[in-house]
Amino acid sequence: MKIIFMGTPGFSVPVLEALAARHEIVAVYTQPPRPAGRGKADRPSPVHQKALALGLPVRHPARLKDPADQAEFAALNADIAVVVAYGLILPQAVLDAPRLGCLNIHASLLPRWRGAAPIHRAIMAGDATTGVCIMQMEAGLDTGPVLMRQETAIGAEETTADLHDRLSAMGAALIVRGLDQLPDLTPDPQPETGVTYATKIDKLEARIDFTQAATIVDRQIRGLSPFPGAWVQIGGERVKLLRSRLAMGTGGPGQVLHGFTIACGTGAVEVTEAQREGKRPMPAVEVLKGLRLPDRLD
Repeated sequence: MKIIFMGTPGFSVPVLEALAARHEIVAVYTQPPRPAGRGKADRPSPVHQKALALGLPVRHPARLKDPADQAEFAALNADIAVVVAYGLILPQAVLDAPRLGCLNIHASLLPRWRGAAPIHRAIMAGDATTGVCIMQMEAGLDTGPVLMRQETAIGAEETTADLHDRLSAMGAALIVRGLDQLPDLTPDPQPETGVTYATKIDKLEARIDFTQAATIVDRQIRGLSPFPGAWVQIGGERVKLLRSRLAMGTGGPGQVLHGFTIACGTGAVEVTEAQREGKRPMPAVEVLKGLRLPDRLD
């Protein structure tokens, strides 16, 4: 097939690699380079970098509402477009341009967790399962009919980073199978019941409140890892808590029971990985060699 690939972050890269190995990628669309790093120099997106490494043509319009950009897109005469976390709303003219339309790979079991942060929200909500859907795109936000879906359990100690990588690989394998089977797939309209929205993560959600139940604190830590990273203030320093698990123990909210085990409103949480300011993530036992915890964390 002649495919236009549209994606931006690291989540999209395995999909691009899988498609490029089996099909003709006529163009890669991604977000424009953004300032990054200490020098704030423009840095190409992970998809942009991978496309260049694969020798694929890259386009990065700031938007796709310009008729000239839409005409350039249509002139590619693609069979289909595959969209994975691209980051721009596609106008109807773009959706209609490929012969077989546009397919989206979405990291949830639609209609649950439509929107920007489905992996974070699934963990933070305590979902037992999640998955990947291949969806026919339409003008609404993740509202199109589903062609394929694959479900997976969320591990008790799994972080957003862990689940991100698993779902990315699942999506890559699923879209390859989906394109092979495309004539035989039947679009399944999404039900009107069970719709939830995965709103973008706000950094204000990241500070930990130990008066909440341990289950909620544990999900917050794992769901916000690695970014933006749930955090606590320790001796004037913001320390990110990156991995955790539920633990035995009781005490007042925020009370340090032993090691890096903290009492919550109900139950307790054991922090297993953390990151101090200006340091790399480390196992909690290593962090505690250089950081003295107070009797209580606020």
